Amino acid sequence: MIPSPSSGQRPARLIVCADDYGISSAVSAGIRQLIALGRLSATGVMATMPAWRREAPALKELAGQVAVGLHVTFTDQPALGPIRGLAPNGTLPGLARLFRCCFSGRLDHQAVVAELERQLDAFEAAFGRSPDFIDGHQHVHLLPGIRQAVLALFDRRLDRQRCWLRDCWDRPAAVMARGQAAKAGFIALLGLPLHIAARRRSLRCNRGFSGFYDGTRTPFAEELDSLLRRAGDGHLLMVHPGHVDAELAACDSLTTPREGEWRTLSAPDFPERLARLGFTVAGPAFPG
Repeated sequence: MIPSPSSGQRPARLIVCADDYGISSAVSAGIRQLIALGRLSATGVMATMPAWRREAPALKELAGQVAVGLHVTFTDQPALGPIRGLAPNGTLPGLARLFRCCFSGRLDHQAVVAELERQLDAFEAAFGRSPDFIDGHQHVHLLPGIRQAVLALFDRRLDRQRCWLRDCWDRPAAVMARGQAAKAGFIALLGLPLHIAARRRSLRCNRGFSGFYDGTRTPFAEELDSLLRRAGDGHLLMVHPGHVDAELAACDSLTTPREGEWRTLSAPDFPERLARLGFTVAGPAFPG
């Protein structure tokens, strides 16, 4: 349970994490604006995207104000190299096909490992250091085959004392208390093996996860309170803010809701709204 504003307790720290930095110049600019306002704890980078290399220097200037992670990408967008049976021509499949490959055992493990290495290399080459955390575009880091390869990065290349992992599991009662319970519940169930594996490895993770809502029906501003029901200290709120440009529209179907999220997060009263709910935006070094 979160502390009430009148309880005298310290507010719970909320990890506000913006996905998809580097998907386009306009989305990246919007995320940087929110970082400068102190509205974000973290942002995940799509290192496969053409915009990443040109948008990396501006993000690097803000690195002390936000955690910057690798948003592992295995759907829809370009791969950084061929992946046997999945992206032989360098174009990643849709989510449904990726699911079939992962759950049928047809995923080429070594090819997945090689692509993960390329994405991590591309992040480090443009940003100048390793990521602060790892998560997945469309939650692909939860899938069998990809999950094991991501966990192996912590054994081979990542400093587990500094780099954390997005955990998408949450308590069933908390999931049911929020909107989009069916989708959120499915992702929580899908994320349970990663949750268990991360605990066994003593990896640093967020504690609780939300962010699912139908942006075509209800604006983010109206969903925010429900998304934080039964959340506590170290909870991660997934957001997708940014501005829309032709580059985004050409590669992704999530467009207009990004503008709505950006307006809500950038509003002058956003910190006070979080405070009334018992939260403050976590700093870039959290979770500890």
